[in-house]
Amino acid sequence: MADACLFCKIVRKEIPATIVAETPECVAFRDINPQAPTHVLIIPREHVASLNEAKDPAMIGRMALFAAEIAKREGISEGGYRTVINTNADAGQTVFHVHLHLLGGRSFRWPPG
Repeated sequence: MADACLFCKIVRKEIPATIVAETPECVAFRDINPQAPTHVLIIPREHVASLNEAKDPAMIGRMALFAAEIAKREGISEGGYRTVINTNADAGQTVFHVHLHLLGGRSFRWPPG
């Protein structure tokens, strides 16, 4: 599965993406279909299909803290931003490699969907 995974191919630099930041554990890149002025995806380098399959709580924590760091760099931390992890088809997950959406640069409403 990891061989064919779109996000794994981005991690391996087999397909292009607009990389925002990288750590040894995560890669962050701009969403190709942005839903806000700032829309960045944060993914682990390791292939994990969804949050349901995640076994390492530190991995999810690293993704969340990386999102906060990127929000500061992007200038959206003071105004506010949203982080979202969609899990499986009914929640809108379309690429089955766990990823965190960082959205900001506009006001959001609640409930979101």
